[in-house]
Amino acid sequence: MLFNSLTYIVFLTAVVTVYYILPHKWRWLLLLAASYLFYMAWRPGLIVLLLFSTFSDYFIGLLIGGTDRQKTKKRLLILSFTVNLGLLFVFKYLVFVNHSFMYLFESIKARYPVPDFDLILPLGISFYTFQTMSYIFDIYKGKQKPERNFLRFALFISFFPQLVAGPIERTDRLLPQFSKNVKFDINNIVLGSKYIVWGLMKKIVIADRAAAFVNTVYNSPHYYGGLSLFLATLFFAVQIYCDFSGYSDMAVGSAKCLGIDLMQNFRQPYIARNLADFWNRWHISLSSWFRDYLYIPLGGSRVSKPRHYLNLFTVFLLSGIWHGANWTFMLWGAVHGFFRVAGQFKDDILYKNKKKKDYILLVPFRVIFTFALVCFAWIFFRANSISDAVYIMGGIFSGIGGWLNPQYLYNAVSSLGPIYEITAVSCVIAFLFVTDIMAGKRHVCEIMDRRAFPARLLFYGVVCVIIMNLGVFGNANEFVYFQF
Repeated sequence: MLFNSLTYIVFLTAVVTVYYILPHKWRWLLLLAASYLFYMAWRPGLIVLLLFSTFSDYFIGLLIGGTDRQKTKKRLLILSFTVNLGLLFVFKYLVFVNHSFMYLFESIKARYPVPDFDLILPLGISFYTFQTMSYIFDIYKGKQKPERNFLRFALFISFFPQLVAGPIERTDRLLPQFSKNVKFDINNIVLGSKYIVWGLMKKIVIADRAAAFVNTVYNSPHYYGGLSLFLATLFFAVQIYCDFSGYSDMAVGSAKCLGIDLMQNFRQPYIARNLADFWNRWHISLSSWFRDYLYIPLGGSRVSKPRHYLNLFTVFLLSGIWHGANWTFMLWGAVHGFFRVAGQFKDDILYKNKKKKDYILLVPFRVIFTFALVCFAWIFFRANSISDAVYIMGGIFSGIGGWLNPQYLYNAVSSLGPIYEITAVSCVIAFLFVTDIMAGKRHVCEIMDRRAFPARLLFYGVVCVIIMNLGVFGNANEFVYFQF
């Protein structure tokens, strides 16, 4: 059941309606039933994995919370992580590992004893696995008491707006909200609907149309020249941002209609001044998860400089592996790790014992440079293979001398798709980024809520017109992060 489908809109409307009709004490049970129905609408049988993770961590959480023995707690923590990461490895990485060994044995002309096989990747397994792992770790550290109501804990793991692709919520933020007596407030419905509409525009107008341009080039890169490769890479940067932030907006909006607050997962990442700033703005729930549950336990920056650099690189490498079972994702993480370590090394050399100054005149150049580094890394993320990524990197600036030639420029742009579609989507992209920049640190919908009614009416009227005229309707396209 995709957020960008009529089925989901009907489903959400029904859930919200019944939610406010029911007495408070039954509402969380409705949300649990709705969440399992939502998940089972994809593949009913795979609900077993979600239930297994829920059962195991519910009881392990109780056991950790019920003992004062540190050794016992540590063993239970290791058990929980082994179960969760074991499931993640089997269903997400085992096929990849098997294929890698097959290619290795073939390259040395040896017989590989394990036959080829395939497994279905359970929807959202990376997200709900990290959410339940953070719950166990917080209990182990004494930051959280175990939830004794099994069904309420099950809802925390499976809450449908953020089950499939986040944001990855923390226990102390989300779990107590299921016990809160939410009174019907039309403002929640209106604001939540605005988030959904804004996210829908990002997804079906920008991301889905940009995807067509990107797929045309990236699926056959050897047939295209430098400018086409360059434009397709820029469009992919926009596509993945609008696709994932669009999902996050719709998740936040869906929860808001129920009076539940989810964290903002994006904050204008493409105006970041450096890569550290970028990762404070991009997929914030995952970045903060790696910071709190991996980077800090490894020692963070409170260690020697070489160890600090290793910690940074390790976090980004594992982030790449988390994104997918493919060497391209691993290289994407490694590239970001290298850039991040290089930036930290530069700061350590230039600003040792000195306060770092932020010269306002240099900000635009820093933003452009950071965006260029991010786009370079996106090549690995999107390319179908490492060889394709290498070819794109080598050919992306070929023929640069002719980029200002009107005919060459026209041919390159038209090779991506119909000119009128590219022009229209480019205008909507400009509209999106201008509004994002004007919103500053807040979300566009929150800023617009402070404007006068005529301004709000005009703004959302324009958004709806854009959706109706440029939206990709018909068979709903999956969100990019569903594959992770």
